[in-house]
Amino acid sequence: MTPAPPPPAPPGPNPAADSSAETCPESGPLVVLFGATAGALGPDLGSDETDLILLVWQVVEPRSRQVGTLHKSLVRAEAAALSPQCREASGLSADSLARAEPLDKVLQQFSQLVIGDVALLGGGPYMLCTDGQQLLRQVLHPEASRKNLVLPDTFFSFYDLRREFHVQHPSTRLARDLTVATMAQELGLETDATEDDFGVWEVKTMVAVILHLLEGPNDQLFSKPEVIKQKYETGPCSKAEVVDSETVVRARGLPWQSSDQDVARFFKGLNIARGGVALCLNAQGRRNGEALIRFVDSEQRDLALQRHKHHMGVRYIEVYKATGEEFVKIAGGTSLEVARFLSREDQVILRLRGLPFSAGPADVLDFLGPECPVTGGADGLLFVRHPDGRPTGDAFALFACEELAQAALRRHKGMLGKRYIELFRSTAAEVQQVLNRYASSPLLPTLTAPLLPIPFPMVAGTGRDCVRLRGLPYTATIEDILSFLGEAAADIRPHGVHMVLNQQGRPSGDAFIQMTSAERALAASQRCHKKVMKERYVEVVPCSTEEMSRVLMGGTLGRSGMSPPPCKLPCLSPPAYATFQATPTLIPTETAALYPSSALLPAARVPAAPTPIAYYPGPATQLYMNYTAYYPSPPVSPTTVGYLTTPPAALASAPTSVLSQPGALVRMQGVPYTAGMKDLLSVFQAYQLAPDDYTSLMPVGDPPRTVLQAPKEWVCL
Repeated sequence: MTPAPPPPAPPGPNPAADSSAETCPESGPLVVLFGATAGALGPDLGSDETDLILLVWQVVEPRSRQVGTLHKSLVRAEAAALSPQCREASGLSADSLARAEPLDKVLQQFSQLVIGDVALLGGGPYMLCTDGQQLLRQVLHPEASRKNLVLPDTFFSFYDLRREFHVQHPSTRLARDLTVATMAQELGLETDATEDDFGVWEVKTMVAVILHLLEGPNDQLFSKPEVIKQKYETGPCSKAEVVDSETVVRARGLPWQSSDQDVARFFKGLNIARGGVALCLNAQGRRNGEALIRFVDSEQRDLALQRHKHHMGVRYIEVYKATGEEFVKIAGGTSLEVARFLSREDQVILRLRGLPFSAGPADVLDFLGPECPVTGGADGLLFVRHPDGRPTGDAFALFACEELAQAALRRHKGMLGKRYIELFRSTAAEVQQVLNRYASSPLLPTLTAPLLPIPFPMVAGTGRDCVRLRGLPYTATIEDILSFLGEAAADIRPHGVHMVLNQQGRPSGDAFIQMTSAERALAASQRCHKKVMKERYVEVVPCSTEEMSRVLMGGTLGRSGMSPPPCKLPCLSPPAYATFQATPTLIPTETAALYPSSALLPAARVPAAPTPIAYYPGPATQLYMNYTAYYPSPPVSPTTVGYLTTPPAALASAPTSVLSQPGALVRMQGVPYTAGMKDLLSVFQAYQLAPDDYTSLMPVGDPPRTVLQAPKEWVCL
């Protein structure tokens, strides 16, 4: 600790000083504080996550204009390596820092010396005054949090000298662009240019600036201190709330078990808005390592962006800008039940997963036990349900303090009935996300929205008259595609642009374009293949309408050929497929000898070809889902236009009367060679077959077999 002599006191009473003292704010003594780290200095102070190595301070009494002793203290840094900028500016070495006291000891000495100096100057509560926000918000508080140090209350409020200067001199540059040197220059103060002791010149100049500001009008001077929140406050967010995009960031790379309190601790020193931490969930309802954080103002957001690639434990966290719409989408909700549940302040939220569907509030309270009571009893529990009221097995519970929550977490994977229950820390935003997901989901999660016919048909083309766009940016729109195709866009059929969505309803990066002819499709692919759209090159390859329909319904179209959609369960017909059409085909004599005469085909009769009708998802008529739509278990039987089309060989074996009935024909693939009639009938025991069950099962798809062989594929009528 190196004390420096205070500057000489004024020689006598100063009337100007006395008059200004009468209008001086009622704030107590000011502790002018300067600090430096082993890394970056100036506006980048604290952005490199390096430790504090220096503190310099001096007490100023605003009423009497007296100053105390100037103190300077080195701080031992865990990583003693100094950056070239710090080594050149400070003149310090790693050896001198190795002999210094650790941060906790320096803070104790700081408090003792400040209290002594304040007592000599008249006493009273004191307030810190720094040059900018970085020293306390970006250096001292984050480092104390990393080292599990508890800072005194005096470090949670301070005056920013730059803002106080800007109050009296608003015509100068912005407050964040000011420095100690520029403030002294604006005021015309003479500084000691011979002072080469690092940190001492800065503190002496800051004291001179403060004394000069006190001589002018000071009604608003040192009256509104900056406040650092000691605790993160949870709370709900409404879907109708408007969030400023200049206050939101996205943190990526979080440990999956991190909570909102862990995120708030990572941003320690910055003021997060109430309920401003929203942990993001993936499609399965589990955390994906990302979070959206909302701060109280844009200045806090800018400081948060400087913590890009700072560490949470052993993981570095990426911090990017985000929008208010993204935050509301994740954290916002409309349920009054959720709003009432989250209206209790200062509560710790836990999520229970895997509850029996029959479990009620009493069962959950008994599971947690009397040692960790839930706030409000049954009112402190929120069960997650499907839109039809069925339980999902998830619930949320409120606890009054961290100790009770820790006691409840010890019940993790405890047994309730015959099921083990998982317990996790949760957040208000996670409650909203989970409730929103189940509230907006259909009764059958794998069943898509009802298909609605549109007034115009999808014209089936001939040959390879379509093009497939692969590798589109996820933000691409139909307008972007038309602009990408350029002159070829004039050859697109009406309503011929089809965007492909994945199972989560998001763009998959693929699209299909129906052209007026195969020649136009080939020309478009040659002209636009691997052109760039929004910094991504897009592959443009010709394909047929059949290939397009297969892909839209869940199949794949790779370089090795086309694979059909999954068909373990009934599927929706692709948009280009019409009802089944048959062509007259004779059954070979050897095959006909294996079946009774009632199973043989009557005279061939070709039904009239129905008009193809295109079916689109209701919400957006030009967006397709790449999905397979599954239906409820038997006996609920699907009633749709038809299933996936059956090959002509199978249709040739079916009676014409059946072909005229849409959806009446099912093809079974992969049937064991040893399967018999009873085995096949047992599969369809809950469905209604044709009147003659035995005769409605016919083998297809293979050349004629001998009596000792059994067919591998069957058609069920």
